[in-house]
Amino acid sequence: MPDVPLLSVRNLSIQFPTPTGLVRAVEDVTWSVRAGETLAILGESGSGKSVSASAVMNLIDSPPARISRGEILFNGIDLLKASRRTRKAVNGKSISMIFQDPLAALNPVYPVGGQIAETLRAHGVDRRTAHRRAVELLARVRIDDPERRARDYPHQFSGGQRQRIMIASAIALEPDLLIADEPTSALDVTVQAQVLDLLKSIQAESGMGMVLITHDLAVVERIADRVVVMQAGRVVEQGRAPEVLTDPQHAHTRQLLDAVPGRHGFPVPPAAKSGPPLLEVDHVTRVYGPLPSRFATGATRPVIAVDDVRFSMASGETLGIVGESGSGKSTLVRMLLGLDRPTSGTIRFDGKDLLSMSPAETFKVRRRMQFVFQDPTASLNPRMTVQQIVSEPWAIHRDVLDPEQWRPRVSQLLAQVGLRPDHADRYPHEFSAGQRQRIAIARALALRPEVIVCDEAVSALDVSIQAQVIALLKELRSELGLSYVFVAHDLGLVRDFATRVLVMYRGQVVEQGTVEEVYDRPRHEYTRRLLAAAAGGLPHAA
Repeated sequence: MPDVPLLSVRNLSIQFPTPTGLVRAVEDVTWSVRAGETLAILGESGSGKSVSASAVMNLIDSPPARISRGEILFNGIDLLKASRRTRKAVNGKSISMIFQDPLAALNPVYPVGGQIAETLRAHGVDRRTAHRRAVELLARVRIDDPERRARDYPHQFSGGQRQRIMIASAIALEPDLLIADEPTSALDVTVQAQVLDLLKSIQAESGMGMVLITHDLAVVERIADRVVVMQAGRVVEQGRAPEVLTDPQHAHTRQLLDAVPGRHGFPVPPAAKSGPPLLEVDHVTRVYGPLPSRFATGATRPVIAVDDVRFSMASGETLGIVGESGSGKSTLVRMLLGLDRPTSGTIRFDGKDLLSMSPAETFKVRRRMQFVFQDPTASLNPRMTVQQIVSEPWAIHRDVLDPEQWRPRVSQLLAQVGLRPDHADRYPHEFSAGQRQRIAIARALALRPEVIVCDEAVSALDVSIQAQVIALLKELRSELGLSYVFVAHDLGLVRDFATRVLVMYRGQVVEQGTVEEVYDRPRHEYTRRLLAAAAGGLPHAA
C-alpha cells in the first residue's frame, strides 16, 4: 500500500450560520486515505462525518455553509481552490460517491440502465458504448439477467439490488476513490454482508481507496483498515481499526463500543409469567393477488406473503421476529394489529378471536395493543405539539381519561420515557431522532396497553441512542409488565432484548424458540446462514 495519501483532508472547518448563531459542523478535521485502503469515519448523527465527506465532492450548499479554513488535497490538487472545470473532471471520474438511500438517489421515471449510462455519457462516452457498459456493470454487481433488468425501473428492485445499482453507477468510470455514506444501514444482515463483500471485491480488483461513513461498529470491524471517530464536529480518535476497536483511547469511542448489544455479554432474559397465552396465532396465511388484468403487465400469480404461521406469546414476553426483507414480518404484524386480514387462520388475543369480533369489540381491544413505527419523523404529525400527539389516543378513546387530566398525564408519560414536562409544548422537528422515538413510545403507552408492537423501531438510530431506547423498553417491561412483538434485522439487538425468537423465511416460520435455543443451537440452515452473515459476528452470551 503506497505511503502517499490519495486524499488528504487537513484542518477542515465548516460552519452554518443560523438565526440562533453559528453552528460549527466541522472543526479542524484532519484525515487521509491511501489507494487500496478503507477508511471508516465513525460517529453519531450530527458528528460532522457526512458534512466533511460531502465537502470532498463539493456537495454542501455554500452559502449557507461556509468553509472557513482547511485543505482537501486529491493527488496533490487542492479541491477547495480548484476551478469548476477541474471539479467536474474529478467528480464521478476520479472520485465517486454512494448515497445512503438509493431509492431517493435513483430517478423513479428512468430505467436503471439509462441512469448508469448517463454517468458515462456526462464524461464523453457515446450512447451505444455507454449502454453496453451499463449492462456489463449490472452483471459485475451481480444483478441477474442484466440485459433485461437494465430496462427496469428502481421500484422493481429490492433494497439490496438498488444499492448494487448505485454501486454500479459509482464505479462506472473506475474511480480512484469511492465515498460510501451509510451504504448498508437500512439493509438486512444477509444483504448487508453481500454489499460489503461486493465493495471489497471491487476494491481488490481496482485498487481504489474507499471512505466508509457509518455508525455501525460491526461494519467497521468487517471491512475497515483504519478508523476515524468523530464527535460534535471534531476528530476525537483515529488509528488502525483493530487497535481502535480493541483498545480505544477516547471516552466517546469507549461509549460507542459499550453501546453495541452483547459487547459485555447478553443478559439472562426475564422469565415469562405463567398462565394462558396472551397472543395466539394459528395457521395464519395471507395471499395477495393476482393483480387485476388492467394493472398487470403480464401473467401474474398470487403472492403468498405469510404461509401457515403458528406461534403463541405469553404475558411479559418479548417475541423477536427476524428475517430478510420480503420474509413476511411486516405483513404478520399488520395482521396482529388488525390492519390487514388473514386469508385463512385465526388470531386470538387473551383467548378471544380477533377476526370474529364486531367493530365495537375490535375498537376496545385495539387500545390493549399499540404500535411504534420505524420512522418517528414520518409517524409524528409535524403540525401537532407533543401534548397533542400524546393525548390524541384519549380523544379517540374518550372513556379512558377526562380532558382535565390530559396535561398532567402527558407530563407523567414524558417523564417516564426520559423527557421533560416542558417538552409537551414543542413540535417534533425540535427534537433529535432518539427523542422523537421516545415521544412515539409515550404515545403508545397513553392507553396503558398490554402489548406494544415495534416494527424496526430503532433500526435508523445511532448505536448509543439505540441502546438508550432499548434500555427504556426493558425498564417499561419490568415496571409495567409489558409484552413486546419486536421486529428487527439486527440479530445482536434481538438477542439482547427478546426472550423468544421467531425466524421467518419466504413467508414461513422456519424456526422458533428461546433466544438461547435459536442463537446457540440453531436447527434450520437459514437460521445458521443469518447468524453467519451478521457483520462482525455475534458475541457469546455471558
